[in-house]
Amino acid sequence: MSEPLHVERHGEGPPLVVLHGGGPGCSAAADFAHVIPDLALHRSVYAVDLDQYGQSPSVTIAGYSAEHHAGRLAATLDELGVAGADFVCQSLGGLVALELAATRPDLVRRLVVTGSQPIPGDPSTCDWELGPEMRRRVYAAGTIDEARIRSLQATSEWWDADAIPPALTARRLRATLLHHERIPGADAAARGTWKDMTDRLPAVGAPVLLLWGASDPFARPAYALGIAALLPDATVHVIPRSRHHVQSERPREYTRAALSFLLDTLPAPDQKPVPA
Repeated sequence: MSEPLHVERHGEGPPLVVLHGGGPGCSAAADFAHVIPDLALHRSVYAVDLDQYGQSPSVTIAGYSAEHHAGRLAATLDELGVAGADFVCQSLGGLVALELAATRPDLVRRLVVTGSQPIPGDPSTCDWELGPEMRRRVYAAGTIDEARIRSLQATSEWWDADAIPPALTARRLRATLLHHERIPGADAAARGTWKDMTDRLPAVGAPVLLLWGASDPFARPAYALGIAALLPDATVHVIPRSRHHVQSERPREYTRAALSFLLDTLPAPDQKPVPA
């Protein structure tokens, strides 16, 4: 039996699953530290670390990474008895949630997806080399330090580098230095392969909010519009003065937009005010 994924639970209410990005040191707790407390005021939040991240197992992934993670996540949710959940996802996490929504629609009610790249795109809308290049910089020469992590955050994740909390950089560094993450981090082949989801997205029946940073260097807002065109029910919302980790840099605006979307179909008596 596979070692289970690490899951932290916060709050009470209908289930909401939080999935992190794929950068060095990412985890649900780190990527969404600034928004989980507000989300937990309204929902039962399941913050999940995918394989090779946070406190979940280090395994070699063969084949498509999104399919591997979606299968592991489905098994975890089945074990927890969670179905019909909402998802709030960053980058890699969005790919996993979209794959899950297409293959296990019983598990997914609504999706908030940020900075994910599920379909091909030309250089005018996305940068396919940026992710591998950032990872190479972090793991170069086998030496990982706080300066490398902060450079990653400053050049690709945050619009205002001076606003990056030192505690967040330190947290990412600690996670990056974990043995179980260093091996797949330095070995791209161990992390699985990217999957073109062009034919998969039309099967996503759940409503999707593509909540985007206006200056995301990995995938620009125009790329998000291309994703929306393939989804049966999708909305694009762009937050200015933010990059790839908009949920960390602009948590107030991010949480307001996410909760407005997620709470839209809940019965009125159960709704709570969205943070101003």
